[in-house]
Amino acid sequence: MKKIILLGGGGHCKSVIDVIELEGRFEIAGIVEKFEGESSEVLGYPLIGTDDELEVLREAYEYAFVSVGHIKSNSVRVKLFKKLKKLDFIIPVIISPLAYVSKYAKISEGSIVMHHACINAGAKVGKNCIINSKALIEHDSVVEESVHVSTAAIINGGVLVKANSFIGSNAVTKESITIEGFVKAGSVVT
Repeated sequence: MKKIILLGGGGHCKSVIDVIELEGRFEIAGIVEKFEGESSEVLGYPLIGTDDELEVLREAYEYAFVSVGHIKSNSVRVKLFKKLKKLDFIIPVIISPLAYVSKYAKISEGSIVMHHACINAGAKVGKNCIINSKALIEHDSVVEESVHVSTAAIINGGVLVKANSFIGSNAVTKESITIEGFVKAGSVVT
């Protein structure tokens, strides 16, 4: 099994670990944090370095994944993703085996599709996205890069979600619209 390192040891990291373990494609080598002492092990996986040590870690590891979440801002996720790209890490797509992704959908590097999410035919998900548990991305929708579609959010058919947006839990969109920015939990977007 290929070894992978995870950048960020907070709550979202726990969910990422759970999906990676269930998917069974990677062995998690450990967690990388911003500063030494910022976190301890996460679900039994050790802290193996800091952001400043990524160049050295690249010599030992080929695969890496951003496991920092995105609520108010995604600036840390974007910065870490760019840093991994610059250091030529392979940043895989991670898909829970409990999710459904149509063979006619496209998911780009560094994105994660969590448990029980559904991505239907013709949908496209850009780089560095979080499609969280039970989220629905309907047919022909486009989710641009660095977007977080939160738990149980529904993106109906033909919707364009612009880069860096946040769609809150249980938000629902009308079909064939464009969304940009922050959508609070439980919203109905028309």
